[in-house]
This record gives sequence, structure tokens and C-alpha cells, in this order.
Amino acid sequence: MRFEQSSNGVVHVSGEVRGLKPGAEHGFHIHEKGDCSSSDGLSAGGHFNPSGKPHGHHGMGEHHTGDLPSLRADTHGVATFSFESRNIAVGSGINDVVGRGLIVHRDPDDYTTQPTGNAGPRLACAVISRQ
Repeated sequence: MRFEQSSNGVVHVSGEVRGLKPGAEHGFHIHEKGDCSSSDGLSAGGHFNPSGKPHGHHGMGEHHTGDLPSLRADTHGVATFSFESRNIAVGSGINDVVGRGLIVHRDPDDYTTQPTGNAGPRLACAVISRQ
């Protein structure tokens, strides 16, 4: 998984997640804390939301800084993704994601239910770090 910020501030996010239910859609969010110590992922806190906006759809209207596009697993349980964001930053500023948690949820994000999109339990957790 990569987060690459260009000189114009746009962050390109790309990668893949394996071991998902084949054909399933999963909510995908940046969370407040880079702590994956609990087996249920709750140690990562809530969605990263420094501006206090409501939960919503990435790239459309108001939404948490940590709201990302949902993942769709292929027939082998692999979700490959690539998207751009102007809402996050790498390494500095209020929207810096370095050191934050990255969570894959069991269920699809409905982009409406507050505060989490009804995405269900947390399946996987990772910490965003610099290389």
C-alpha cells in the first residue's frame, strides 16, 4: 500500500488487500490512532476527522478526512485499489495520515449512517508509516 503526495498536494493512494471474502465490498477508512494492538481493531479509534465533518462519501460533499472509497474483492478475495485525494496529506499539516490506522471493515460503507457508515466490525488494521 502506498500514499504518495505530489507537489500540487494531491495524494495518490494505491495497493491491494488479500484474504477478503470473494466478491464482497468492504468499508475502508483511515482511523485516528495508529494502534492495531486489539484483536477487534477498536484500539485504532474512530474515523480520522480533524475538521469535525459528518461521515460521507470520499470525494463527494462533506465527509471525514479518513473516509476512503470502499474496496471490492475479486473472485480470489483480493481488492486492488488506486485513487487520488486532496483531503489527506503525507508528513505534515492537520490532515497528515502518517502514524494513523488504516482499517478494512467487514461490510460495505453506506456513506450515510453516522458516524461510521454502518460498515460493521473491523477485519484488518495497519499503521500508515513513512519509508
